[in-house]
Amino acid sequence: MDLESRRRWEDYTRAKEVMLERTHTDESPWWVVPAVDKKKARLNCIHHLLSQVPYHEVAHPEVHLPARERDPEYIRGPVPQEILVPQVY
Repeated sequence: MDLESRRRWEDYTRAKEVMLERTHTDESPWWVVPAVDKKKARLNCIHHLLSQVPYHEVAHPEVHLPARERDPEYIRGPVPQEILVPQVY
């Protein structure tokens, strides 16, 4: 354990607060992500970053696909398990 860093914890925190106060601007803002729960912190960070990007629906012309051509001789083989990405969600 780094005992010296524990002794200086408040000094580091003060320095961080001064740095944020002096460098946070409208053009280049700082964002602090509370991260006690790392998974939620990552999801909150992703959500926040995406919310900063202007988004609007884009009109697309309707796509008409031709019918699929099938080869009755072809039989699809199984996907090897070692290359499958786990379905976590």
